[in-house]
Amino acid sequence: MLQRIQTLYLLVAAAISAGLYMYVPYGIDVNGVALYVKEIPFLLGMFMGSALLSLIAIFLFKNRKLQFVLGRINIILNFILLGVFVYWSLTISGETQVSEKGIGMIIPIISIVLLVMANKAIKRDENLVKSVDRLR
Repeated sequence: MLQRIQTLYLLVAAAISAGLYMYVPYGIDVNGVALYVKEIPFLLGMFMGSALLSLIAIFLFKNRKLQFVLGRINIILNFILLGVFVYWSLTISGETQVSEKGIGMIIPIISIVLLVMANKAIKRDENLVKSVDRLR
């Protein structure tokens, strides 16, 4: 059943992880050049992995437990991404590489919020199915 609310949450999280990083810089270097995630293969892979996990979870609507687990794995992946951004922003000394922090550093936070909301909706559906099974 693709018309559930968690599908919308997962789809928006996948779209944010897969596309928004291309247009929003995570920082600006000392020369005024915007730094994008697509230039760093590790971060690009992490964002693509997050988007792929969200898309896989959308089509696992018949297996809610696995969908829930994939959502949690995706949340952990986004926390790792957030940790990398925080580490970079705290350890770069002076004007070595990044002069300003960009708005792109909050993409994992937005994705985490959407994934938590999707997991809550998945859990609500699972509880509803369990309660109906008890009545039978």
